[in-house]
Amino acid sequence: MPFLDLPGHRLHYRIDGQADAPWLTFCNSLGTDLHMWDPQVAALSAQFRILRYDRRGHGQSSTPPGPYRMDDLGADVLALWDALGVTASHFCGLSIGGLTGQWLGVHAGQRLHSLTVAATAAKIGTAESWQARIAQVEQAGLAPLREGTAERWFTPDFARDHAATVEDVLQRFVGTSVAGYIGCCQAVASADFRDQLARIRVPTLAIAGSDDPVCPPADLQMIAEHVASGQYRAVAGRHLCNLEAPAAFTAALAAHAR
Repeated sequence: MPFLDLPGHRLHYRIDGQADAPWLTFCNSLGTDLHMWDPQVAALSAQFRILRYDRRGHGQSSTPPGPYRMDDLGADVLALWDALGVTASHFCGLSIGGLTGQWLGVHAGQRLHSLTVAATAAKIGTAESWQARIAQVEQAGLAPLREGTAERWFTPDFARDHAATVEDVLQRFVGTSVAGYIGCCQAVASADFRDQLARIRVPTLAIAGSDDPVCPPADLQMIAEHVASGQYRAVAGRHLCNLEAPAAFTAALAAHAR
């Protein structure tokens, strides 16, 4: 299993696809691991050299002391790229992964071939809402959030028809490090790119889940309208729209990342 050892923590990553193809890096949502991108990897491995990784505090990566900031999460991507010799990559991130993508677009745009952000916003929620979430998790852990998370992430029809997929995602959610989850909540709470979007010069695709209650379509339209070169697409589903509408999501990503 490949790991990158950094001074304060260890990142778990995985590489799939063609050795001589352009790089495509995926960045997960809060409370998930790199397997959330399995449908996209299966469809795109013949076209790209694909890098996935578990964000600090998630999956098989270690959990350094918090709080975390977007600077930390963006620097982890750059450290992975540097260690693997990735000069530039296409990048696709969902939710907090989309915030990471915006950070890269602002601070390291020269390392991006293209940027795709999904089910995210220039600012997600409020400091007060995130502090309430943190307090709840500190007191009771992640298990009490399971039912509400399922409702936010998947439509009832998808949850009924793809019960095994949903159960796998939720098991990984409740298995996430509490300290890592809280650290990343702190990163989201302090992230605000609303006044920096114009600094993102790389071609950017913003993909919304049409029924997403967390980051509704208007949030993605706003990003597409305020970056230098933006496009907007909507696909069926709620927050984890890459899983709920994998074919449409992957087609939009593949058409953009050329």
